[in-house]
Amino acid sequence: MHSRENNRKFKISKEIQRKIALILQQKINDPRIGISTVSGVDLSSDFSHAKIFVTFLNKNTKQQIKSGLFILNKASFFIRKILNKTMRLRIIPKLTFIYDYSLIKGRNIDDLFNNNIVKISKKSI
Repeated sequence: MHSRENNRKFKISKEIQRKIALILQQKINDPRIGISTVSGVDLSSDFSHAKIFVTFLNKNTKQQIKSGLFILNKASFFIRKILNKTMRLRIIPKLTFIYDYSLIKGRNIDDLFNNNIVKISKKSI
């Protein structure tokens, strides 16, 4: 029974991710958000809450990220209303937007790795 529930949760999470990405592209026209990417959705087991993980293109400072998240969380009711019209769910989850730092962390790890390769290369010369 768990696998069927997990499969349903996974499918609904992916569908919410896809729909919100479209909504952000087509319906939210706020320059303070800019271009955003929905990188994942963490849906609660009862489908009542969803954490929406986002990244912003060209928004690198903490203040820009904080501002973008503030705007998205303020617009969450509007986004939820659109989801309600486009999805056939009994409950449309409450949305909380969270910045996905994994891209930045990945870049930092990549930089560390590349720096170490350069150091090793210089030592072997």
